[in-house]
Amino acid sequence: MADPRTPSRPLYLGPRLRRLRRELGLTQQAMADDLEISPSYVALLERNQRPVTADMLLRLARTYRLEIGDLASEDGEDYARRLGDVLRDPIFADIDLPALEISDLAMSFPGVSEALLRLHGAYAREQQALAEQRAAGPGADENEPVREAQRFLAARRNYFHPLDTRAEDLAAEIDKEGGAAAWLAARGVRVRSLPPDVMMGALRRFDRHNQQLLLDDTLDTPSRAFQIATHIAHSALRGDIKQVLRVETFASETTRTLLVRALAAYGAAAILMPYGKFARAVEQRRYDIEALGALFGASFEQVAHRLTTLQRPGEERVPFFFIRLDEAGNVSKRLDGAGFPFAAHGGGCPLWSVHQVFSRRREIRTQWLELPDGQRFFSIARTVASGGNGFGRAGVVRAVALGCAAEHARRLVYAAGLAPDAVEATPIGVTCRLCHRSECAARSVPPIGRDVLVDDYRRGAQPFSFADG
Repeated sequence: MADPRTPSRPLYLGPRLRRLRRELGLTQQAMADDLEISPSYVALLERNQRPVTADMLLRLARTYRLEIGDLASEDGEDYARRLGDVLRDPIFADIDLPALEISDLAMSFPGVSEALLRLHGAYAREQQALAEQRAAGPGADENEPVREAQRFLAARRNYFHPLDTRAEDLAAEIDKEGGAAAWLAARGVRVRSLPPDVMMGALRRFDRHNQQLLLDDTLDTPSRAFQIATHIAHSALRGDIKQVLRVETFASETTRTLLVRALAAYGAAAILMPYGKFARAVEQRRYDIEALGALFGASFEQVAHRLTTLQRPGEERVPFFFIRLDEAGNVSKRLDGAGFPFAAHGGGCPLWSVHQVFSRRREIRTQWLELPDGQRFFSIARTVASGGNGFGRAGVVRAVALGCAAEHARRLVYAAGLAPDAVEATPIGVTCRLCHRSECAARSVPPIGRDVLVDDYRRGAQPFSFADG
C-alpha cells in the first residue's frame, strides 16, 4: 500500500482539523480568517470533502505554529489495523468485509472508526463480565481472594525486582557456604528428614523450639531443594515480601496470606535459579525445560514457573504464561506474563492440548494456538506428578502448559525451524461463553449474544446452530 502522505494519494484531515479548531477555541469563521480562506472551504475540509493541499498544510503549520509532520501524520493506517483486528471477531464472520472497505472507512471516517472501536471494546468487556457472572454461580465469592491474588501478580507481570536481586545475593552466599543445608546450619538451623507418619502430612515444618527444619523423607531431590529454599525465603526475604505487599490494599486478609506464600515460592525459585545465571542458560539451551531442569536440579514445573518471571529491565527474556490444572479442568495455578486472556471462571477450551496430555504422561506436546481475535500463541504442555512416593500413598497428576506469543516461538527449541505464518494453528477460544466460532464441534454451551437456531429436520456436526446476526 502506498504511503498516504505521498502526492499520489490526497490527504484528508477532516476530523484532525476539526479537533484542532476546537482545541484552539475557534469558530469556522475565525479559522477561515486566520487562513485567508472562506468559512465554507473550512467546512468542506472538516467533512473530508476537500483534500488538504501542500499550500494549506504550510498555512496551518505557520499560522498555528505546528509541526507539519504532526499535522500530516494520519490516524487512518492505525485505525485500519485496529479495525481489521476487531472485524476478525467471529461474530462478524457472515459479513463480507473487504480490506479495501475497511481501509476506506479508516482513512475517510476516522471519527466513525474510533466510535466503532470503542463500541466493540465495551461489548467485549461486557461479554467477559457476563460470562464470568454466569459461570461463577453461587459461592463464587469464596474464590475471590484467589482472583485478587492472581490480578496482583499479573499486574506486575510476575516479576518482583527487589525479591529477585536479594535472592540472587542469597544464592551466592549459599554457594559459598557449600549448599542450603550448610547455610542454614551456619545460622543455627539443622535440616532433618523424617518419615511421613512422623511428619503427620506435612512436607515441611519448622520446629522453632529446637531450630530444626523438618522435611518429609520421601521428597524427591528437586522437591527437597525447593522446600529448603522456601524456608529460606520465608525467613531471609520476609522483610522484602512485606515491602512488596505494603503498596497494596487488599479486600481480604486471605489474599495477603496467599500472596505471601506465592512470593516466598517466587523467592525460592529465584534462589535455586538465580536470575543472571539462569537467564544466560535459558538462551544457551534455547528454553529447553528438561535440559534446564537437569542443569539446576529443578523439576519441569519449577523451571516452567521460573520462566514466567524473566522480565528484569534490560535482561528480559521471552514473556510466558503458565497454567496448571487437573484432569477435571480445575485450575490450581495461573501466571500470565504474555497477555493470554485466561477465563476467570469455567472450563477452558478442550481443543488446547493441555487438556489432552493426561493420556500420554510426561510426553511434551507442542501446539500453535489462534484465538478468535486472531492472536497467535505457541504452547508447550506436559503432565507433572507430585506425592505418591511410597506404596499406598496417593499421588496427584496435573497438566502444566507454558506458552508465549507466536512471534517469540522461533527462540524456543520446541519450534525450531518453524515460521508462525507457515504452520496451521488450532483455533481455540478462551471459554465457550465468549467464543463465537460457529463451526466448533467441541462446544459445550452457546456463546453469549447468539440465538440458537431451532431445526427439527437437520442435525449438524456441531452441537448448536446459530441464527444469523
